[in-house]
Amino acid sequence: MICLKTKFTEQAKVQYPIICGAMYPCSNPELVAAVSEAGGLGIVQPLSLVYVHRYEFKKGLARIRELTKKPFGMNVIVEKNAKIYEDRMKRWVDESIEAGCRFFVTALGNPNWVIEKVKSVGGFVYHDVTEKKWALKAVEAGVDGLICVNQRAGGHAGTRSAKELYLELSSFNLPLICAGGIGGEVDFVDVMRMNYAGVQLGTRFIATIECNSHVDYKNAIIAATEEDIVKTERVTGVPLAVIRTPYVDKVGLKVGPISKLFFKNRHTKHWIRLFYNLRAVVAMRKTAIKGLSTKDYYQAGKSVHSIEKIESVKAIIGRFIDCSQKSG
Repeated sequence: MICLKTKFTEQAKVQYPIICGAMYPCSNPELVAAVSEAGGLGIVQPLSLVYVHRYEFKKGLARIRELTKKPFGMNVIVEKNAKIYEDRMKRWVDESIEAGCRFFVTALGNPNWVIEKVKSVGGFVYHDVTEKKWALKAVEAGVDGLICVNQRAGGHAGTRSAKELYLELSSFNLPLICAGGIGGEVDFVDVMRMNYAGVQLGTRFIATIECNSHVDYKNAIIAATEEDIVKTERVTGVPLAVIRTPYVDKVGLKVGPISKLFFKNRHTKHWIRLFYNLRAVVAMRKTAIKGLSTKDYYQAGKSVHSIEKIESVKAIIGRFIDCSQKSG
């Protein structure tokens, strides 16, 4: 039997060590709430909540609270490119704390200001990392745990396997969450046997009843195999794991030579990344909500290999837990 009580479940005050990762544009309130209600931890992606699902932030949190009284978390992007959102992010963190949120996942920059706010109310901050050098900076800042994004993840995936990341980061003696490649109950059990404190799923929770992404997106996940997952620079300027489509094949996977020069120059790289990110936000929102178009970029990870149908969040988590209890 796999032990489901970990340092993460203790800190997050949840029943099961399962996180629904924050996803732009897929983190609608009903999905976030369903994962929390089923015993895991749903994570709010604020840009998705406000700009895709059209909630005033406080009202979006209130909608989640209507659907579940159990804990939820919040994602905070702290990279330099998010400077234009910084004041809003700080306000949203304050409003999340007021709504009872005590678990935050930071990404892409220095989480100092988030840690300061969250620790003052007894909360916890975990940080997304893909390798040890980024983990070291997060640990020095005072994070409580690490979201270990491996090479099988969707979106901006890492370069290491789940096992390699665990061995590389376990010396920090912090709770480690495995993010990437977990689509079925066997994947879950395998990862928990590595002594991870929990798992983070994204792709698996898109193909659910509660996720309001377009059925075309969900069906693309179900139809895809591991070999259909490719990494493209054409969306955000850095490698992004997506499902291979005719459009992806047509435009290729690499940025052009001019964009590459902008990315290499220290004076222009932040601006070109901002341009790509803003363009990606618009394109991914359109594809996920409205369905197939001539510009199809479906973010997904290699967990597609074990996703066979659209089902409820409760059924997925229930199956994971049943399998873990039956495992020797």
